[in-house]
Amino acid sequence: MNLTLKVWRQKNKKDSGRIATYQLTGISPDMSFLEMFDVLNEQLINEGQEPVAFDHDCREGICGMCSMYINGRPHGPKGAVTTCQLHMRSFNDGDTIVVEPWRAKAFPVIKDLVVDRSAFDRIQSAGGYISVNTGNAQDANSIPIPKDRADEAFEAAACIGCGACVAACKNASAMLFVSAKVSQLSLLPQGQPERKLRVERMVAQMDEEGFGSCTNTGACAAECPKEIPLEHIARLNREYLGAKLTSERV
Repeated sequence: MNLTLKVWRQKNKKDSGRIATYQLTGISPDMSFLEMFDVLNEQLINEGQEPVAFDHDCREGICGMCSMYINGRPHGPKGAVTTCQLHMRSFNDGDTIVVEPWRAKAFPVIKDLVVDRSAFDRIQSAGGYISVNTGNAQDANSIPIPKDRADEAFEAAACIGCGACVAACKNASAMLFVSAKVSQLSLLPQGQPERKLRVERMVAQMDEEGFGSCTNTGACAAECPKEIPLEHIARLNREYLGAKLTSERV
């Protein structure tokens, strides 16, 4: 395959950035999108140019690092896949592919396609944890959990924090991410001690980080590579309202 790549290049946070055009030849349809970028960077290095900076780690759709906006969609044209799971057979010979970083105030560009997603870490630190006694783990059979609740918690726990939901939302909202982390713990017995304080703190931190409000359009769920459903946002709203009403009574 022969391709034309239009890639966002930005030296640092202060640089205004620009689109650079590159030509690639002989790309195998069986390559992943990241392997194609490896070929591009090898070509740039051989030409004495600076390679394109991009995030990657596991390359197995688990870590959520490979955040790229490809032809106007987070992680590219395929649904329910991360960038590292996207293969070049999803494109055609002669295609022009435009690649940009996530665009959000809370995700400032560090360099090229790399953005600072530490805002997610701070939201998680604000309340996405549980308190447990140290020592031997309690026997699992002594903590009965209905299967439907366990399945919902597992569904929420599948969130990898890639930020595609933020990139897809026209308000750059982090509601789907926060709701997944809140749901994961609020559905389980182990998450009950901090339940009300958790949702208040995580929502407050989300607002402090500069994420926008929910647009109610569902773009976040549509572009989520792990298909986290909108029902978790509904649960987050209920959890938050319940926590606020309880605190006001106290």
